[in-house]
Amino acid sequence: MPSPSFPTLPPSISTDQVAAFVELTRQGSIRAASVTLRITEQGLRNRLVALEERLGAQLYRKGRGPRRSTPLTEQGRRFLPHALAFLDRARELADALAEEPGEQVVRVYASQYLVIYVLIPVVKRFQQEVPEIYVRLSISNEEEIERALRRDPEISFGVAAPYEASPELEYTELFAMDWSLITPAGHALARRRRVGLAELVGEPLILFERGSTGRSHILDAFHEQDLTPRVAMEATNTETIVRMVEGGLGVSIVPLLPSGAVTRGRKVEVRRLEARIRPIHSGILVRRGDRLSAASGRFLDYVKRLGKPVGSRSRPGEGKHRAAIERL
Repeated sequence: MPSPSFPTLPPSISTDQVAAFVELTRQGSIRAASVTLRITEQGLRNRLVALEERLGAQLYRKGRGPRRSTPLTEQGRRFLPHALAFLDRARELADALAEEPGEQVVRVYASQYLVIYVLIPVVKRFQQEVPEIYVRLSISNEEEIERALRRDPEISFGVAAPYEASPELEYTELFAMDWSLITPAGHALARRRRVGLAELVGEPLILFERGSTGRSHILDAFHEQDLTPRVAMEATNTETIVRMVEGGLGVSIVPLLPSGAVTRGRKVEVRRLEARIRPIHSGILVRRGDRLSAASGRFLDYVKRLGKPVGSRSRPGEGKHRAAIERL
């Protein structure tokens, strides 16, 4: 009597092993991939060796020869799309469990300006209406937000001004803000209705820190007129800058909400600028092609509905940027 046949079981591989392989293809080296995944280089190698043993295939080149455009072997290139699909399916399974009753966490990175003046009231209202979803806000500058989104898949999305174009991220506009000059109360420049950049060259100017979109916009405007401002101090956020100006440490150029919330109650003067400085366009950043969890998608829709301050303006032609988010 012939023995019964059994289906061949697939090799036992883990999401950690497959994620190590995918990150290696993205970063191009063991060292960079280990930094992104926050494990040691040896730990990453161990995961890759285990994956190759389970699959019975060599997926990447281990020699120390000349740098190639990709470390993958032919078998590795064939395996890559399946590895990406494997991780996507694993996320879907995790999301399915997350949709069960109980607290769900949505991680959002945002600039301090948007957290203080836009997101706090939005999150408060959202938590009241959807108490089972907990929104965890983290504050960073724009450059750090984009870097974190690219490296950490646990971050749902970012809310910030776009810092630089990235093929890995997609941006959808929420609103735009123009710039204004703020001076201490009684300052000579406050006697004018409009102020030109040339009049600010000799003034101690307080700017945003390096790595912020606002700083680059302001400096670009000066450079376009062949002017060099006197940068006296730097600060990480608008609220601190307003306090520094109020204390008489200098003048500054900042984006202000139409509501006046940023300078309300402060002893500063606000004046319009004659120069055209690129407005601050604030919006939502997501990883290209990423599929948000149900909880993240629900909060994202909430931000899109309620995150635009009254009186702010939309960017001309912003509709063409919305397609990627609308598909989520």
